[in-house]
Amino acid sequence: MPARLPHTLRSDARDNRERILDAARAVFVADGLDVPMREIARRAEVGPATLYRHFPTKQALVAEAFTDQMLACQAIVDEGLAETDAWHGFCRALEKLCEMQARDYGFNAAFMSTYPHALDFAAIRTASLTGAAELIRRAKDAGQLRPDIVVDDLVLMLMANNGIHAPTPAARVAASRRFAALMIQSFRTTPESAPLPPVPRLIPSV
Repeated sequence: MPARLPHTLRSDARDNRERILDAARAVFVADGLDVPMREIARRAEVGPATLYRHFPTKQALVAEAFTDQMLACQAIVDEGLAETDAWHGFCRALEKLCEMQARDYGFNAAFMSTYPHALDFAAIRTASLTGAAELIRRAKDAGQLRPDIVVDDLVLMLMANNGIHAPTPAARVAASRRFAALMIQSFRTTPESAPLPPVPRLIPSV
């Protein structure tokens, strides 16, 4: 399970732990999960031994760092399920998930990873996927979603969305919104030519 904070942890140890988590989140968001543990320790201004004392493995650190994002992901799915209009709930969930992912470069890698010892993390992910399957079922029952769409199609969409590269964070989010709109139109039983979000500039001017 993700490392938990003992009640007896000294204040300096708590400060070190928070600095490590803050540094890990920042570097994972910016650069993904391949950043070495020593670089995270350097960013947190602690020694490698201190980092490993709090988080013996990178898996434990990733699970702890991204638990809030996983809970946010589950909340987005739950909000979609709470919508009385099944198609609207499905669309809003996909739009919000793509935007959250566009703002957080490391989230998709964390979501797709398998950490057998991070039971809380895995349980939240499973709940999110179960909710996504229910979003799909409801949209199909409403006659709005293609009958051949499955959860793996949503995972494929998020994987593709994660590959968007843009010169600025704002452009990345804008590109993600347009991509989500295009995908949602392709998922619909009868695609409609609804207006798309604006096209962001993804390559330098020539």
